Amino acid sequence: QVLLAESGGGLVQPGKHVELTCTTTGILFNFATLAWYRQRPGQQRELVASVERGGDTHYSDFARDRFAFTRNYVRHTTFLTILHLQPDDTAVYYCSAVDHRSTPERTYWGQGTQVTVGS
Repeated sequence: QVLLAESGGGLVQPGKHVELTCTTTGILFNFATLAWYRQRPGQQRELVASVERGGDTHYSDFARDRFAFTRNYVRHTTFLTILHLQPDDTAVYYCSAVDHRSTPERTYWGQGTQVTVGS
């Protein structure tokens, strides 16, 4: 069974940083595309960063300077660190995994974790 679960969100002051965690089960990282997305209020879900089959990390343009996507292959966990938080970073952050072993390929999502930037 494949499960993804995000944690680490909450209310964070502007300028601070936050580390979000995605704990996975049933996903082999070297056979999957792992990603973080976010959905800001009133907007569509957008890609933050992704890595395919253990390769290089791809960042969306807005995420290049302040976002870091890291993985722990032993613990089957991914992390999204956001530095110098801005109010515009307020969003629900989701992790996802596309399992390339399955036919057809399946995409799995966590339930999301809310990050609210404010004082």
